[in-house]
Amino acid sequence: MIVDMITFVPKRLGSITIPVTFEEAYQDELQITEHPVEKGAEINDHAFKRQPEVVIKCGWSNADLKALAGTLQAIFVGGSLPTADYISTVYSQLLALQELREPFDVVTSLRQYDSMLFKSLGVVKDQKTGLALSVTATLKEIRIVQTQATTLPPRENQADPAATAETQNTGVKAATPATPAPGGSVPPTSM
Repeated sequence: MIVDMITFVPKRLGSITIPVTFEEAYQDELQITEHPVEKGAEINDHAFKRQPEVVIKCGWSNADLKALAGTLQAIFVGGSLPTADYISTVYSQLLALQELREPFDVVTSLRQYDSMLFKSLGVVKDQKTGLALSVTATLKEIRIVQTQATTLPPRENQADPAATAETQNTGVKAATPATPAPGGSVPPTSM
C-alpha cells in the first residue's frame, strides 16, 4: 500500500483522484455463440468482445493531505473550522458522478479506460474504517458508436438498377392461395 500511495500516475475516477487502492479486479470477456460453426468458417463471426468491467476497492481519509490543506485553508482564510469533512465531500462527488450517467475516464494501475459508468458504488462504514471512506466501485465501459448515412447514385446512372437501386415502397401486397404443384400436397377432404 505504501508503493500505491507514491505512484507517478495518479489513479482516478473521472476527475476524482484515488489516494489509496486496496484491490483492482479486471474483467475482459468474450461472448461466444452457442450454435455450431461450420468447419472453415470465420470464427470471429461467432464471437464478440463484451465491454470491459473493473472493480476497484479504494479509500479516502480525513488525514489525507488534501483534507488537511482544506482544513488549514478554512481556518486561516475563512477564520472558522470547515463545516464538512473531506470524506463526506468525496462521497458526495462520487454519488454526483454516478447520478450524471455520463461517461468518464478511469485510470487504474494497469490501464486507462474511456467512457466508463458506475455499475455500482458500495461503501462500508464500520469500526475498522473509522474516519475513512472505503469504496467498492464497479465500473463498466460504454460502447459509443457513430453512424453515418450514405446515398446511392441515381437510378439512371446504375448499370443494373433492378439489382442495385434503393428499395421502393410498392404498396401493400396480399398473399394469394396457391394450387399444389404436381406431387404437392392434396387436401385431406379430396381423398
